[in-house]
Amino acid sequence: MGDFVKDGVHNYTEEKDYIPPESTAVAEHLKRFAGLKLGLMIHWSPAVQLGLMESWPLCDGEREWSQREIDWTSDMDEFSEQYRGLYKTFNPIRFQPGKIAKTAKDCGFKYLLFTTKHHDGFCMFDTAETDYKITSLKCPFSSHKHADITKAFFNAFRAQGMAISAYFSKPDWHNVNYWHRTPGMAKTRNVNYDVRKYPERWEAFVRFTHRQLIELTSSYGKIDVLWLDGGWVRPDNLGQDIRLGEIVNQIRAESQPHLIVCDRTVGGIYENIVTPEQAIPEKPLAIPWEACITLGKYFSFHYEDEYKPARKVVHTLLNVVSKGGSLALNVTPRPDGAIPPQAIAILAQLGRWLSIHGEGVYNTEICNLAPHESTVYTQIGNKTYAFVLFDDMPRLPERLFLRCSGPVNEIRLLRTNSNVPFACDGDWLRLDMADIPIHGAEFADCFVIR
Repeated sequence: MGDFVKDGVHNYTEEKDYIPPESTAVAEHLKRFAGLKLGLMIHWSPAVQLGLMESWPLCDGEREWSQREIDWTSDMDEFSEQYRGLYKTFNPIRFQPGKIAKTAKDCGFKYLLFTTKHHDGFCMFDTAETDYKITSLKCPFSSHKHADITKAFFNAFRAQGMAISAYFSKPDWHNVNYWHRTPGMAKTRNVNYDVRKYPERWEAFVRFTHRQLIELTSSYGKIDVLWLDGGWVRPDNLGQDIRLGEIVNQIRAESQPHLIVCDRTVGGIYENIVTPEQAIPEKPLAIPWEACITLGKYFSFHYEDEYKPARKVVHTLLNVVSKGGSLALNVTPRPDGAIPPQAIAILAQLGRWLSIHGEGVYNTEICNLAPHESTVYTQIGNKTYAFVLFDDMPRLPERLFLRCSGPVNEIRLLRTNSNVPFACDGDWLRLDMADIPIHGAEFADCFVIR
């Protein structure tokens, strides 16, 4: 099983290859976390100043798609120097972590997934391992009260009662013991030297990675998920063994016994959550999974991004949740630190819808009723939630048909909290919708069957 990446988008581990965690503490915490269902994913770094792909343009092997937006120079050595120097001008003084966390809570989010370090190696936390970080004195933001952006985000979201998922890139293209300083750019995203010939160099990188993971899990409070990207860093690929088990076991023993680990695309006992990227599986997955999907077209900030309308976001969430998954919806702040107002407006619509219909989203499980036409199902205990997805104009037919799998005592429309007349017709329920008001319906209606 390999980590296939196309245009920066990863594949995901198949359900048959999933291995449940052995630790009771991890398994119990994983069950709780899987019930949260909606997380705010934030990819953010000094690279937002350029408004193009993050990290990937540094890699020569990905030039065909990642360097298309570089229109001011054809000298990639020059570009690399410019990119790596962006932190010296990064000063997002409009960054208000408390405001962003409050907005996220109001919009229905239950956890944060934040990029502490992407493949370019820039650290959005106060690491002692490198000066290539947000708190470097070379960075003008280093004097700000929220200079340690990771700590500011984590504390603010925890204060709102939300869980924390820490994204961390295993490859580090700034570290000389991963990409050694040879002339020109690295040809591929992998380590650019033979690990077998230079074991001491690789060992130095492993120790560096372990120390940074210890920093994140010992100095930044409770971490619910350690979300590890860069699945090509794995023992069976060019010997890129960072001895993940060794450091995870240490972290769980010393500070975070509940720690969920997402060694994405690698499989095995340290991929506790499977992560489809920019995609939703065709069928339900009876394992913990999380789709990471962008609100716009990109994970990185683009000045002229195109955001998905709220209706599509709601439908995407319902598609994910009805198949047993969670949605990590990515929104990136601007270079000044503020979330784009267009994005906030869409998230606010999502939040208003969830304030009415969240009962059928949070802490739900896969329902054995198959979707049909524009209807999907979730369940909690003896309650079944049937979501009817609307197109551009919300409409309810005079007769609505929903699936059932046993005796039904009542059907309630969640939007109005009123009972709906129905009749049983074999495996179907026939609902009389003639007197049901459509006012207040936007993106989808929810019927509670019990």
